[in-house]
Amino acid sequence: MKKNKLAAVLSLITLVFLSNVQAKETTEDESINPFTEQGRENIWNKAKYNISETWNSDTYDLYIPFYAWHNRLTYDDEHIDKYNEEAWGLGIGKYRYDKDGDWHGLYAIAFKDSNSYLETMFGYAYQKNWFVNCNRDFRVGLGFTVGVTQRHEYSYIPVPLPLPIAGVEYGRFAIQAAYVPGVKNDGNVLFTWFRYRIN
Repeated sequence: MKKNKLAAVLSLITLVFLSNVQAKETTEDESINPFTEQGRENIWNKAKYNISETWNSDTYDLYIPFYAWHNRLTYDDEHIDKYNEEAWGLGIGKYRYDKDGDWHGLYAIAFKDSNSYLETMFGYAYQKNWFVNCNRDFRVGLGFTVGVTQRHEYSYIPVPLPLPIAGVEYGRFAIQAAYVPGVKNDGNVLFTWFRYRIN
């Protein structure tokens, strides 16, 4: 039950974040309230556009999940000792950069979870990028991902997964991470992966 409530809260946070992104992209005289019908429609149309444009791109990313750090401030030693943190896996995705240099990706990843079972993730991700020292090959960014995950303890039933992400990129290589919030001895995991631009 706690996990269902957490998923609902994360979904609301993601909606608010998306609405803020949309609000910034409107002109100054278009101050559309994201909680009105018109505001929601604009957010939905923007999301459909970004997902469609990314899906129709002919550029691909390779994902290599490698580490899942459990926050020591929220876990006792007994749980830390029994959990797997080497989250090795593999994934593939499509990506594109928009006119501002921000990254959009669609991905499918499979990896070893904290209990050493197979876990999968499918979704859309967005990362707002900033260039370091005006070097267009070196970027840092913050963003979000919205998708679903399938885990052994849920009998592999898809569960919504809206999460914040951050990343550092140089040339074709990137390291990205998503933080999974949670409660005592559950959640509060920093999930990290390598990403390589195939083309």
